[in-house]
Amino acid sequence: MTHVVTESCIRCKYTDCVDVCPVDCFREGPNFLTIDPDECIDCAVCIPECPEEAIFAEEDVPKGQEKFIALNVELAKIWPSITRTKAPLPDADEWKGKPNKLAELKR
Repeated sequence: MTHVVTESCIRCKYTDCVDVCPVDCFREGPNFLTIDPDECIDCAVCIPECPEEAIFAEEDVPKGQEKFIALNVELAKIWPSITRTKAPLPDADEWKGKPNKLAELKR
């Protein structure tokens, strides 16, 4: 099992979770983070660090967000690793808590 970043992260990209990851399993895209399932050790330390509550254990991914399991796998293969916290996107607070952001995902 692994952890999954879900829709809430899109257009926010808070990186608080990145600093606590002991295995550097996060990958960074233009406006979203993913977790590489081949690197994740299922430690769960990232979950409480996410201000958007966007990270879930694979088995706990909310209904309607299941597509993000495959999306994390897909994007983790092509996006670079991120190992340090960065500032969130400039308009992150405007997007925080908004639903239905999948169309906003930049690859």
